[in-house]
Amino acid sequence: YSRTLQISEPNEFDIMLVMPVERLQLDESDDTGAYYYLSFKRNPKEQYLLKFLDEEGRLSALKMLQALRKIIKQEVKNIKSAEVTVKRKKAGSPAITLQIKNPPTEISVDIILTLKVQQSWPRSTQDGLKIEEWMGRKVRTEFRNNSIYLVAKENKKEKVLRGNTWRLSFSHIEKAMMNNHGNTKTCCESDRPKCCRKSCLKLLKYLLEQLKMKHTKELEKFCSYHVKTAFFHSCVMWPKDTDWHLGDLDHCFQRYLGYFLDCLQESRLPHFFIPQYNLLSLEDKASSDFLSRAISNQWNNRFPIFQE
Repeated sequence: YSRTLQISEPNEFDIMLVMPVERLQLDESDDTGAYYYLSFKRNPKEQYLLKFLDEEGRLSALKMLQALRKIIKQEVKNIKSAEVTVKRKKAGSPAITLQIKNPPTEISVDIILTLKVQQSWPRSTQDGLKIEEWMGRKVRTEFRNNSIYLVAKENKKEKVLRGNTWRLSFSHIEKAMMNNHGNTKTCCESDRPKCCRKSCLKLLKYLLEQLKMKHTKELEKFCSYHVKTAFFHSCVMWPKDTDWHLGDLDHCFQRYLGYFLDCLQESRLPHFFIPQYNLLSLEDKASSDFLSRAISNQWNNRFPIFQE
């Protein structure tokens, strides 16, 4: 596998544009526990946001994104050092994407509108983030004391898309878990034993990317977040650093992959922070089966995709 780990040059970046808000009223927009309607409690400090409320007094992601898009389009005109353009809006995508043409490669940057709210995490997260065995109870409490982050994201389940739903985001916590991934506090420090956790994640991400390139239509439902979520669950199932010895990459990767295949076969992958939210719903069973077969096929043939 080792060649694969120097994986292709990154050419896509995400930037969260964070707007602090003091308090918001969160109302679940469905049973996932991930999507919310946002409104203000009485006379908010953020008066400037009031013009983005819709008829029902809900904060409209759509209105905010339109305004932001306008500002960004204006600003981009002033950039002289590179050729930067704002890409046309993709349906259902909350991001504003900048295309930067500049040697050696072209890169795209997604700007994601994010609200940072200083209040405790909603009820749906209560039983999530089961990292006690892996990182300890204290770390879990520290993480949960962070603000809530919400990103502008349409909920596809809504009958009428009015552009006023927001989804919880935990990418700041995910990043912290990746950076400090050990069970002992010294895992992967310069003179300390190294583990293969990150390598396993990179490999499965790469495997999915390659399969998606080959079977774009069949696998459009899948994204790297599925792989990442399964990764965090694996870290919980095998919490010790000794479970992820660098020398055991082969074994560790296959164990993690086996778990991911189980998820696909059962159409069940609970969101790591919102356990009631299943990222593999039964209506996508056909694509789960397709991915499951494609992965098994790779595995049985000793991963030809890594040799390509």
